[in-house]
Amino acid sequence: MALSRSHRVTMNDGNTIPVLGFGTYAPGSVPKSETGMATKVAIEVGFRHIDGAFAYGNEKEVGQAIRAKIADGTVTRKDIFCTGKLWNTCHRPELVRPALEETLKNLQLDYLDLYIIHFPLSFTPGKEIYPMDENQKPIGDSVDLRDTWEAMEKCKDAGLVKSIGVSNFNRRQLEMILNKTGLKYKPVCNQVECHPYLNQSKLLEFCKSKDIILVAHSALGTQRDPQWVDEKAPIVLEEPVLGAIAKKHNRSPAQVALRYQIQRGVVVLAGSRSEKEIKENFEVFEFQLTPEDIKVIDGINKTFRYCILNGFQELPNYPFNDEY
Repeated sequence: MALSRSHRVTMNDGNTIPVLGFGTYAPGSVPKSETGMATKVAIEVGFRHIDGAFAYGNEKEVGQAIRAKIADGTVTRKDIFCTGKLWNTCHRPELVRPALEETLKNLQLDYLDLYIIHFPLSFTPGKEIYPMDENQKPIGDSVDLRDTWEAMEKCKDAGLVKSIGVSNFNRRQLEMILNKTGLKYKPVCNQVECHPYLNQSKLLEFCKSKDIILVAHSALGTQRDPQWVDEKAPIVLEEPVLGAIAKKHNRSPAQVALRYQIQRGVVVLAGSRSEKEIKENFEVFEFQLTPEDIKVIDGINKTFRYCILNGFQELPNYPFNDEY
């Protein structure tokens, strides 16, 4: 993965993506205005890759932040690489373009740089993000994701998005798209949970073999939203191995965890609402890990997943039952 001077890499469709992105997910308890302010800070610090999603419920605030930084001359629209995600209730082909158009309206943008299928799980259409029946069980929908992908391709052809990809897909689900009859565009990326405790080495190897970029979400071990993450789960950034390597380089464990991904050829997302942490996260281009450092970090993999979507395991296409 050859880095350009602007810290971008080329995807399989010829477009480029910054290797470090700012993640805009925040737990529901966080005021949406905080995410907007953090996005402004991230752009001021130097982040040009902004990763968002309809399901995060803060697209309007993120869009306002981007527009404000364009208006004050900090960046132009072309400088910004903006990602949106198709939510699970909109997998039916006729719902894909309207969902993208709603995201564009929320963000106040004419096009997205990247639009990805958020999960391979399909939910029944409607206004509820997590539709549940009377027994509080999720209501799935029967959709062939190859048909969803065709609708994504049409959005690219219409100029509403420059690149299209997927998220949280396992190898089998990626192969289903890649082997699709009449495939027009390959997914440019697969965004998945990836950190030193879940290094996704097999999936990364597979993606590289297919010229698909792996994008790491939860790269610092998630924001530990109690809705999704067990409070007893280990904390990546308290891992002694990361602490020792960080001390050696006079860096923070978070910087080491992010740099680890970049040197493995992974595009990595880092989210924070702290100005100090946002600045610190952008300083990962100022040092390098040694091959020995990488090897040692590889050795702390536990295949431990924070984001298991508890309660959704019985739905068709649940992606985390496969080895990778």
